[in-house]
Amino acid sequence: MHDVIPTTRGSDRSLLAASLACFAVAGVANATVDGTGLTLGATGVAIAGVYCVARYAQSVTRRTLARTALGLWLAFLGVAGGHAVGLETIGSVAPGPAGATVVALTAVTWATLLAAAGSTIFLGFREYGSPAPADEQMLDGETSDSL
Repeated sequence: MHDVIPTTRGSDRSLLAASLACFAVAGVANATVDGTGLTLGATGVAIAGVYCVARYAQSVTRRTLARTALGLWLAFLGVAGGHAVGLETIGSVAPGPAGATVVALTAVTWATLLAAAGSTIFLGFREYGSPAPADEQMLDGETSDSL
């Protein structure tokens, strides 16, 4: 089926980049929050990130979406390994201010986690909505000859 509104080449990557940016901002704002207003603002930014992931999922093939989800999960696992060591420890070893490194790692952690989860969920929605390649009789191992 052809799209009614054509998309420009490379627009899918900008949607993914926008969603990662939204999730990073929401994660950092939520990690350092003490007030309700900032929490609501972070929630709004995270919702915008989910919208961008949804648009990205519509604009790419299932194979590309699956590869993206897998890549994001691997990136998250790599960044999450830094949490085992401790963000402050990494911040003290990395060049530059330790606080900036901690904030950057927190942003990357939240961005990869939420984008990976969102892309996996939208991939699941796409797979659930696709027509089944085999009928139920074939899945049970029965054939029409054995009946």
